[in-house]
Amino acid sequence: MGKPTGFMEFPRETPESRPPGERIGDWKEFHHHQSEGALGTQGSRCMDCGVAFCHTGTILGGMTSGCPINNLIPEWNDLVFKGRWRDALERLHKTNNFPEFTGRVCPAPCEGSCVLGINADPVAIKNLECSIIDHGFEKDWVKPEPPARRTGKRVAVIGSGPAGLACAAQLNRVGHLVTVFERDDRIGGLLTYGIPNMKLDKGVVQRRVDLMAAEGVLFRTGVEVGKNAPAEKLMMEFDAVALCIGATKPRDLPVEGRSLKGIHFAMEFLLKNTKSLLDSGLKDGKFIPAAGKDVLVIGGGDTGTDCVGTSMRHRCRSLTQFEILSRPPDARAADNPWPQWPKVYKMDYGQEEAAAVFGADPRVYAITTQRFVGDAEGRVKEAHTVLCKWEKGADGRPKLVDVPGTEKVWPAQLVLLAMGFLGPEETILKQLGVAVDERSNAKAEFGKFATSVPGVFAAGDARRGQSLVVWAIAEGRQCAREVDRFLMGETALT
Repeated sequence: MGKPTGFMEFPRETPESRPPGERIGDWKEFHHHQSEGALGTQGSRCMDCGVAFCHTGTILGGMTSGCPINNLIPEWNDLVFKGRWRDALERLHKTNNFPEFTGRVCPAPCEGSCVLGINADPVAIKNLECSIIDHGFEKDWVKPEPPARRTGKRVAVIGSGPAGLACAAQLNRVGHLVTVFERDDRIGGLLTYGIPNMKLDKGVVQRRVDLMAAEGVLFRTGVEVGKNAPAEKLMMEFDAVALCIGATKPRDLPVEGRSLKGIHFAMEFLLKNTKSLLDSGLKDGKFIPAAGKDVLVIGGGDTGTDCVGTSMRHRCRSLTQFEILSRPPDARAADNPWPQWPKVYKMDYGQEEAAAVFGADPRVYAITTQRFVGDAEGRVKEAHTVLCKWEKGADGRPKLVDVPGTEKVWPAQLVLLAMGFLGPEETILKQLGVAVDERSNAKAEFGKFATSVPGVFAAGDARRGQSLVVWAIAEGRQCAREVDRFLMGETALT
């Protein structure tokens, strides 16, 4: 490395965010940018580890550790330090089709496994990644690269989320004729309608889609395969099919009062908000409003945070977020050692915004909802809860136990269920006769991605279950490799 002692000389620095009170007034991305000099200094903190863990994605303790797409992190950190930005961009694109997405929305498991993180702040890998690709677009270095020749093979990719786009990009790269089918009116899947604009500006998504179209990928929106487009017809028109349909079946909360008006799944809330924002700047009224309401978000993950941030921009009256797990510790616990993902307390952007307006972190930990109560018009007006604790059951597995005397009633005119997803929707799987596993995901071995139906492959959340955007990209790339091998007998894709 160019600066062997950089990690000892310089502290970790990341871009400042716009003040919470300011940024909730619009839907723009909220991070500022750092100067090239400051980014070079951050790149110099990379340690030239004897064994680097940051770029080897694996599962440790049930969580992702390191980068699932095997980004060449030490290499482009060093190149940024040396001011060789174009070389850094070339190295970044070798493993990641969409660093402008992961650099914005990935939780950065690479940083959780950074060797420097054993006893200091890890390298600011995520920000460096985002800065490299943004710099590349600013300098007009990122241009369409259509394949030199076409194989004549036709591939249908169902779903235009991160897995589908990555799969399509790779297959197009080796010359196959790729058509991406998307049921919504815009390409991007989760990237467009599942992640709010302030976290991932939709112009960033469209910019990459336009590049792919210029490279020869065909996009068809408003086509829901299995409904308005028979799945069997695809098998006749295409030489291979890649199912990248995500895991969009939401986890429900089957308690008394669930059918009351004003209780919605998180994705319905987020999708309608983003569509209305893009269509009319929220002027068409075709969204679920949180303005002036006591909003309750049930679920503590990224989707729950996005519901918090969106509700804050609507100017809700109050905001509470329930988390069934206990509050994480401020520092790594003994049973959560490096290089596992650090399960520590932190506030994400949504919680920061709620705290700035209402005075405190909106999350309530170790709590369960017992029932909802409505008004005379059948609209939800309150949630009844009890605190809970986790105890080891007779079988050795943890179980949830209510804490007597902790019952409470919370006002709520809008309840958003953000408790995760159970698997892919079944229509297309049934039409194609694709076998599913015990979790209802498309059954396809990791590394091979072939389903029980010859010529049909599956990748991303539809195969592995709900996961990270970076895992979806990794699976989409690897699935493309196996589709190419199926079509051509060999593959040059990695």
